[in-house]
Amino acid sequence: MTGQPTHMRAMQLIGHGGPEALRYREDMLVPEPVAGEVLVRVRAAGLNNTDINTRIGWYSKADADASDASWAGAALSFPRIQGADICGEVVALGKGVPTSLLGKRVLVEPCLREARGHALESPWFIGSECDGGFADYVTVAARHAFPIDSRLSDVELATFPCSYATAENMLTRANVVAGDTVLITGASGGVGSGAVQLAKARGAHVIAVAHHSKHDALKQIGADKLIPRDENLLAMLEESSVDVVLDLVGGDQWPELLDVLRKFGRYAVAGAIAGPIVELDLRTLYLKDQSFFGCTELDSDVFARLVALIERETLTPMVSGTYALRELSAAQAVFLAKQFSGKLVIDMAL
Repeated sequence: MTGQPTHMRAMQLIGHGGPEALRYREDMLVPEPVAGEVLVRVRAAGLNNTDINTRIGWYSKADADASDASWAGAALSFPRIQGADICGEVVALGKGVPTSLLGKRVLVEPCLREARGHALESPWFIGSECDGGFADYVTVAARHAFPIDSRLSDVELATFPCSYATAENMLTRANVVAGDTVLITGASGGVGSGAVQLAKARGAHVIAVAHHSKHDALKQIGADKLIPRDENLLAMLEESSVDVVLDLVGGDQWPELLDVLRKFGRYAVAGAIAGPIVELDLRTLYLKDQSFFGCTELDSDVFARLVALIERETLTPMVSGTYALRELSAAQAVFLAKQFSGKLVIDMAL
């Protein structure tokens, strides 16, 4: 740690609640990497739905108990530094880490199978089960720090790790291949816009569902057909006309997704921004031989594949706005209003 500052800025989540649960500090100790870890100086960190969901305890299935309000279904330890979308530079190494990593610009894989020098029985997510990127520095196992060779800026790169890895994981689980027709709900958000581009990279025909004000942006990144949010899907598409549904919305209109999904179609879900409780007619599921995939834990090769696609300039980052770390609460208010396409990013240089 020679030559590194001893203290840093960080935004702490001090408990479940509203924006008042966020506490900005400039006197936090810089963490030290243990054996097998690297210290990353955070250059930029993207915002995600999970930041809000974790803060308000949305993941908990208990009405008045937040003991399961995390990705892993366990109680969070407070205070916690959130931030799962991290682009930064490796500035110090723990014991046993190859010196070749020092000075490298990296993207941090958000789904962790190793933390604090130990293999994990069940994966953690950075910014949830351990501290994340809403700080000047973060430690992570070296295996989860992926060097990246790209002309994109740090802010642009910070749009990718969590959102696009989630999207690529959904496509992988649903086995999307060239020629598939893929319907994506919530297509203008971080995961949704990533799914549009990643599905197109696989040769799929993409139908994107989003507010009409977001349609031009989605067309520019490859969407073949646009459907306004809240429009009846059966009025816009033929019944059983879609091979794959990638759902980030849930909510009251959910049954329509299975109506347009064909026999032997695949449904993958990684979000429920319109509501987690849906009405399922089991007859639709079993009579059409449909398959369901819940998508949280990343498959082992997903992140490496994502980094390779970024380096090949296959993907277009969608930065809607940047904020200073101290402005995180204001940035989350903008995030919740959903009047933007793509990603909001904390720029640590501000």
